Amino acid sequence: MSSDLKAQQKRVFPSLYKSSGDSASDRLAFFHILERLKTQKRTGWVDNNIPNPESISDHMYRMAVLAMCVSDQSLDIAKCVMMAVVHDLAEAQVGDIAPREGISKAEKRRLETEAMQNFVHEMLHDSPAALKIMSLWTEYEEQTTAEARFVKDLDRFEMAAQASEYERAHNSQNLQPFFDSSIPHIRHTEVRQWGADLLREREEMRAEPRHQDDN
Repeated sequence: MSSDLKAQQKRVFPSLYKSSGDSASDRLAFFHILERLKTQKRTGWVDNNIPNPESISDHMYRMAVLAMCVSDQSLDIAKCVMMAVVHDLAEAQVGDIAPREGISKAEKRRLETEAMQNFVHEMLHDSPAALKIMSLWTEYEEQTTAEARFVKDLDRFEMAAQASEYERAHNSQNLQPFFDSSIPHIRHTEVRQWGADLLREREEMRAEPRHQDDN
């Protein structure tokens, strides 16, 4: 599919969930909607025609493990891990909205906030767990704490790492825009070093002669 045709397509959002009044049924509805994170592919890779691209939950899972690998003892690592696994939770409802879709940042934020509120109120009935999820998501969105900024840097690094892996897997594929929009914006010292290591590895791989199939 051409990029022009993709740009013309209008995203259709599923209807918001209406509480049944039964907390068990509503809670199960939330558990089931999480499956969308496992099956929805990340838009940037789809737009670049990457075969079998990662899902939204693939991305969040690696971020959570990356959070566990940092040595910065000033951070609340447990909070960072939890924040990593909820930061894209709204995409279970609205999907992975890309800039080329013409949806403003303000509208994207409104849609995602609406989705989170729907999860919290209609599905999880404002339970302590629901309020914790909402608090973590809001903290990430506001980017005012060290943990939120760190997790945002993990988001950037993870995307660049995935781009490098796709370049390697598909040989001639060049995904430079994914590096340009991520690595230079990393602020945390340790994650910035991870980014430098990744770029060095990428340059070394690009310098190696490419092996062509015998056929």
